[in-house]
Amino acid sequence: MEYDKFHKFSQEELNGMELPRQFTFPFYYTPHPLCVIAARHIQDHLKSQSHWCSELQKGKMMGILVVNRLTTDGKTETGFLAAFSGNLAHSNNYPYFVPAVYDLLSEKGFFRPEEDAISAINNKINDELNSGEGKAIMEHLSVMQIDAKNAIDSYKGFMKEAKAKRDEARRQGIDDSILIAESQFQKAELKRIQNRWNKNLDFLRDKLSTLDKHINELKTERQIRSAQLQEKIFRHFVMLNAYGESRDLCDIFACTPQGTPPAGAGECAAPKLLQYAFSHSLKPIAMAEFWVGDSPKETIRKHGQFYPSCKAKCEPILNWMLQGLDVEPNPLERTATCAEIDILYEDQWILAVNKPAGVLSVPGKLSTYSLQEHIERLFPEGEKPMIVHRLDMDTSGVLLFAKDKDTHKAMQSIFKNRNIQKRYIALVDGDINASQGTISLPLTLNPNERPFQIVSFSHGKPAITKYETIECKNGKTRIAFYPLTGRTHQLRVHSAHPEGLNAPIVGDTLYGTHSDRLYLHAESITFTHPITGKPIEITAPCPF
Repeated sequence: MEYDKFHKFSQEELNGMELPRQFTFPFYYTPHPLCVIAARHIQDHLKSQSHWCSELQKGKMMGILVVNRLTTDGKTETGFLAAFSGNLAHSNNYPYFVPAVYDLLSEKGFFRPEEDAISAINNKINDELNSGEGKAIMEHLSVMQIDAKNAIDSYKGFMKEAKAKRDEARRQGIDDSILIAESQFQKAELKRIQNRWNKNLDFLRDKLSTLDKHINELKTERQIRSAQLQEKIFRHFVMLNAYGESRDLCDIFACTPQGTPPAGAGECAAPKLLQYAFSHSLKPIAMAEFWVGDSPKETIRKHGQFYPSCKAKCEPILNWMLQGLDVEPNPLERTATCAEIDILYEDQWILAVNKPAGVLSVPGKLSTYSLQEHIERLFPEGEKPMIVHRLDMDTSGVLLFAKDKDTHKAMQSIFKNRNIQKRYIALVDGDINASQGTISLPLTLNPNERPFQIVSFSHGKPAITKYETIECKNGKTRIAFYPLTGRTHQLRVHSAHPEGLNAPIVGDTLYGTHSDRLYLHAESITFTHPITGKPIEITAPCPF
């Protein structure tokens, strides 16, 4: 039975609502009000499905696509489509949600038989690895190697004693030919002993090698069949775009750096939604994705909050599927300008400025303007000032430059050796009861979702932050941060992570929710001047 996946907004929900002029840029956006309304409808539906509670509690990304459709009488209706990433309760087919682009779990499809065949190979490999025969041979081989060494060492000891006796016999004038014959016999006997042991050891090694060869053959077969199955899957994910053109995932990812699609590509919510809209003559208006359930252990996800589409799996796909739609420009590509920059401190070696929020510290891939370039324009003659450290694009506050290479090297050494004190002011979303504390959560880049950082105790670099609460008011807390290390997004992750403050910084579009700005400001830096040796404290008053 084919269900209608279109969920119509009520007239009350649409009254006074202005539809967006351009489609959502999926990797950096503020959700349209209709997406927020749709998210509430989806959450109400999920609450009514009690059999999904335990799975949803583990965490799931949900997707919304606001669309227009023409009715039979030529009128336009506005509604939304809903989707989930991956599968839900081991199925892709539910009346409320759009289907998968290609249903891997279909009983009639090729995936399950192939998966069963690969699982059978895995079971054979495990059986071989855990078989009593293999373990018995290894144990026998280990014992025999010890026995062989002992036997050979014992005979070598006997030969050493015999040689000493022959040496003494030679000194007493005994016929040397007899002694030479004895020596030659003992050397030959040593070889015969070694050969007998090696023959027995080689027999066991051959038996073990035969088992290993069989296991390696099974592993090779598994690898080949897995690769073939993966390619076959990707060939069945034929993605449409707004022009009505189609390409499979292998073709879409062919010109990316990795060259092949990652596992799970095409199964996220956003591609499902666009595929259904294009194949059912629905006009996409806006898109959003939000999280339900608990946060994963490493990545920060908050229940009910909206997040950008993932980069590794979805960016190449969405870049293809959105062709033919009028999409918002990437907000990060906006050209920022700095009419005037407040100079906080300057001498013949060092320059400190108050960086505005929304300006890159140094030139990046998406912007042609940065504070570095602005400062260089202020010094058209001679050596250009060099940036000593960086602040995130949306962070404001004290930023240091060195006016020559020697000072730059000395200042970087100060930062590297942590001989500098930094104070940040932040407004976080939540009531922080502790008056002070220390957060120690190691960080590393999430390679699948740049520029997100994740907490990883196995692969992360040490990241330590001290903090003091200043004021709690209206569900928000003003905090002073004192970072002891300088990892990317350190304060943002330490604020938002459940094992940190569990309270994202207000306006943090990566780890929290959108606002008029990121409420994080580098208020002061204190250090010893590398040239004069005098203590320096530079302060930029907090603007919020």
